[in-house]
Amino acid sequence: MNFDNKVALITGGARGIGRAIALGFAREGADIVVADVNLQEAEKTAKEIELLGRKSLALEMDVTDYAKVEEGLNKILDKLGKVDILVNNAGITKDNLLLRMSQLEWDAVINVNLKGTFNCIRAVARSMIKQRSGRIINIASIIGITGNPGQANYSASKAGIIALTKTAAKELASRNINVNAVAPGFIQTEMTAKLSDELKEKMKEAIPLNKFGSSEDISSVCLFLAGEGSSYITGQTIVVDGGMVMA
Repeated sequence: MNFDNKVALITGGARGIGRAIALGFAREGADIVVADVNLQEAEKTAKEIELLGRKSLALEMDVTDYAKVEEGLNKILDKLGKVDILVNNAGITKDNLLLRMSQLEWDAVINVNLKGTFNCIRAVARSMIKQRSGRIINIASIIGITGNPGQANYSASKAGIIALTKTAAKELASRNINVNAVAPGFIQTEMTAKLSDELKEKMKEAIPLNKFGSSEDISSVCLFLAGEGSSYITGQTIVVDGGMVMA
């Protein structure tokens, strides 16, 4: 793949899956905007990208605030001129059983995961419409498909992202903007690394491929969805879960 002269905006791009996506696009030639609430971590990732020979911009961005998203986009346009690819990866969890879940826990997750995705699509799509091209990739989750005890807020937000992806794809298709989602399953992260070996093995039993995925597995699908090979794909949710969810 070749993303020379392309600009990719990755929200939640400082660490974990977002960082892997940002580095993946940079390795393929794209200039990267690392947007995150943690500016210090975003700057670290931006420096890694610059070592790969690409331009990089670290932005402190609260995706729940549309005015701040728009302000950030203006900075991007001023410094890099455009946004060709948007990856909505910013997300949080605040798990609790439904009857114990507070309004604050519900609102916080919905605001970051779902409203944040809407805010970024709305802001960036205006620019993409003017240039009559763009790729938008939303990071959902298999939990948005299956549900999960203790994650009413998270599952609702991720299911909402899948529906939002379909609607945005229909509205933006005439402007040559493709909108798709990626739904990760169990991905090897700092959290799963802390689990006991016994619990890890039990979790793997539910996965036909009998292993956790990596952040790079998600990054590679994002690269495909942003590339020319996926030009006839829009409104879809690509499940990356080792076969755990089969419809």
